Amino acid sequence: MLEKVVRLAVNMTPHPGKLEEFKTIAAAMTAGSNAEPGTVGYEWFASADGKRYRLLETYVDAAAVEAHFTGSVVGKLVPKLAALCSIDGFEIYGDPGPKVREMAGAFGAVFYQYTLGIDR
Repeated sequence: MLEKVVRLAVNMTPHPGKLEEFKTIAAAMTAGSNAEPGTVGYEWFASADGKRYRLLETYVDAAAVEAHFTGSVVGKLVPKLAALCSIDGFEIYGDPGPKVREMAGAFGAVFYQYTLGIDR
């Protein structure tokens, strides 16, 4: 079953003077995403100096990721958050499906295939 799980890691740096707005939108994104079926985790981490943030998302499968990407959190809140920060990195682990691959690729996402932990 792990081969169906899809994980995302997004690195962000809030613009100067925008941290509180960033945190408000991030909290709304978390509440909305956690309510979506198929969301396993939606977790934020801050660097020790509080200047950089990493969002780790985990979904049960590609269908759950696609529902997230076409839902209101991404459609309404991601543009608001993106106006408040720079996106410093975006990685997707596992197969998110063709639609999400196209959408995320437009934002510079780097994709990693699940290999069962074995190089062949």
